[in-house]
Amino acid sequence: MATNAELPVFLSNDPLVNPQVTEALADHNVSQEARATQSLMTNEPLKTDENLRDTDAFKRTSIVTERMVAPSEPTSSSDVVSPMRELKEILQDSLQFTKSGILSTVDLLPGASKLKRALEETDELIVCPGVHDGFSARIALDVGFTALYMTGAGTTASRLGMADLGVAQLHDMREHAEMIANLDPQGPPLIADMDTGYGGPIMVANSVQQYIRAGVAGFHIEDQIQNKRCGHLQGKRVVEMETFLSRIRAAKAAKDSLHSDIVLIARTDANQQHGYDECIKRLKAARELGADVGLLEGFKSKEEARQAVQELAPWPLLLNSVENGSSPLISASEAKEMGFRIMIFSFATLAPMYSAVRSGLEVLKRDGVLGTRKELTPKKLFEVCGLEESMDLDVKAGGSNFVGGV
Repeated sequence: MATNAELPVFLSNDPLVNPQVTEALADHNVSQEARATQSLMTNEPLKTDENLRDTDAFKRTSIVTERMVAPSEPTSSSDVVSPMRELKEILQDSLQFTKSGILSTVDLLPGASKLKRALEETDELIVCPGVHDGFSARIALDVGFTALYMTGAGTTASRLGMADLGVAQLHDMREHAEMIANLDPQGPPLIADMDTGYGGPIMVANSVQQYIRAGVAGFHIEDQIQNKRCGHLQGKRVVEMETFLSRIRAAKAAKDSLHSDIVLIARTDANQQHGYDECIKRLKAARELGADVGLLEGFKSKEEARQAVQELAPWPLLLNSVENGSSPLISASEAKEMGFRIMIFSFATLAPMYSAVRSGLEVLKRDGVLGTRKELTPKKLFEVCGLEESMDLDVKAGGSNFVGGV
């Protein structure tokens, strides 16, 4: 059997290795994969639920566990790698089991740890639709995205009804992020905009600490002046590099003080004012200070985007896709081929929402009715917002309000 020292980080740090955590989880609906992992760690017989015996996940887990716990013949290091990789794939498939009401080991991790592990242990492109309120976030969860992005532009528009000109402050952004991140605490990790950090080093540190406590998985902090604007508007100005780096230092110190896995993303908007070379210089300096990911906002060409990935490799880069913005359109498949690790679509819900709402209101003004499709009942819309889960909770708590349905 492989020893704990031989196991990869995502297993050796598994909460089920700790007997106290295992005992605490005994009363929860922990999945077969989690129990298989525990069996793998403790060399105890695998305990199963009858209703899970016929699932593909159980069969795969059982096969892997048998290989690792009781091999029929001596195994070489190459024999160990394959099943461990297979088990890792099982444990990372958290969304599938969350939707079925069963928690896997990965579900028990904070969002920040999920995002960090996805960056460190896979080479996949993490695609994050930009969500601007609770309803758009619920729809993104229902569609099945594995990560979300809280857009600052969308938050400013939906929460304040204003343009993205630096008017949203820490309390606006943190409260919005906390609400979205906790719609499904065991769900996809949330990356959130942190603008400039909302002040000097002390304020930056405070902002990071508040994001961590809110359950945010990652954030980007930029080098624009405090009186900033959307990264895809003209006339941007950035601070001196040392001021930018002081923000990164403060953010890193705050992250370390809380021993958090929150992903620190260093963003530069200097391309418009100072050019590409200055951007690379700033991102390399931020990398040296411990930033986890880089973001060069406002690429002027696809060639420039590809070059940035190559110059900063193997450090992961995030690509911000804004259709009809100031950068060329790059698809998710192109971004993956270039080597980007995270891709956010800042206006993914805000732009379609504008088109749909405006079109509907114009029909209402003209015809006096909306003409809503018959299947879009109030109940259907509420189901996207967790209606069934809320009703189930009331029943489990002994309530009778929803016994007959709604």
